Amino acid sequence: MAEIVYTKNAPDAIGPYSQAVKTGTLVFTSGQIAINPASGNVEAATIEEQTEQVCKNLTAVLEEAGSSIDKVIKTVCFLADMNDFAKFNEVYGKYFTSKPARSCVAVKTLPKNVLVEVEAIAEA
Repeated sequence: MAEIVYTKNAPDAIGPYSQAVKTGTLVFTSGQIAINPASGNVEAATIEEQTEQVCKNLTAVLEEAGSSIDKVIKTVCFLADMNDFAKFNEVYGKYFTSKPARSCVAVKTLPKNVLVEVEAIAEA
């Protein structure tokens, strides 16, 4: 049976979904954006700052699920502007040192007009 994952160390969902769901040996995170969980606001302005906050949020959700960023096997990344790809990669690479499989696409708009969103699948 699936287990809903929730932590105060990541932002609350802004819709009818969970931060993550754990089932069997896998954790599926919802897309994380650059909301600071302490304030509930998007405080980061640059792609680098937003990517940093997204990775911190993902780390918190994965740890609550009994996993870690090192156990991520697949990510899906959404960028508001593909011109930010190199800057995004620079920060992303500091966190995802295990080099999971990844898709990265440009989208027209993201929630709260952020620049980046990342979701992950990890081993529990």
